[in-house]
Amino acid sequence: MSTIVASDLDRTLIYSAAALDLAVPDAEAPRLLCVEVYEHRPLSYMTETAAELLAALADATTFVPTTTRTREQYGRIHLPGPAPRFAICANGGHLLVDGESDQDWQRTVAARLSAECATLDEVRAYLLRTADPAWMLKERVAEDLFAYLVVERSLLPQTWVKELAEWADARGWTVSLQGRKVYAVPKPLTKSAAVAEVVRRTGASQVLAAGDSLLDADLLLAADRGWRPGHGELADSGWSASHVTALDARGAVAGEEILRAFTRGVAAPLRSC
Repeated sequence: MSTIVASDLDRTLIYSAAALDLAVPDAEAPRLLCVEVYEHRPLSYMTETAAELLAALADATTFVPTTTRTREQYGRIHLPGPAPRFAICANGGHLLVDGESDQDWQRTVAARLSAECATLDEVRAYLLRTADPAWMLKERVAEDLFAYLVVERSLLPQTWVKELAEWADARGWTVSLQGRKVYAVPKPLTKSAAVAEVVRRTGASQVLAAGDSLLDADLLLAADRGWRPGHGELADSGWSASHVTALDARGAVAGEEILRAFTRGVAAPLRSC
């Protein structure tokens, strides 16, 4: 049985310093490996144990990084193990094959967005019209596919997020609040659709997945088995599914637990063959 392991990256396998959540005395903290540098400074980390597990996993199966990051942002990450043949960026908007965006997939995505939801310009205009400069720090467009705001989380009204979600839903878009970012993403733009394309191309018979945010829910639902950490939007909302394991572990330790679960999930079908 061939397996694809499709995993979100930020706050699932890799962590910023603020998200590590090292709930142990300093002397007992795990050794860390920096996997991303931004503007000449270390930005994202894995524990060394997680790095070893990922390297072994990537050698044994098809590991597919599956992220909302843009291609440029993904390119800053240097994961342990062999370079993945497939990677999914921009929440499914780009399918990278050996590091290059697949043109056929780009055309497929563009056709679905045009047919099924409001335009990016309309959504972006609404965001800028309704956001308050008192808490909106930045506005960004990712890959000409979706938009997000960087906000001062402590000042952000939850009523605004709820109203935005309702407005967007009626126009074929979804909203996700992750840390200091409010994402507005077209509903057809999904990680699960891109993973299904990788399954079609590889003939894989099993998909294992992990993620922490609402933008990972469709990926987890489409997988044969999934895992979510004890932190993040999915944990905070109590999201669950019968085939998705909700871990208690939080922070970088959760990354280790997810990779151990992936390793067992890949090995189990081999033992049963």
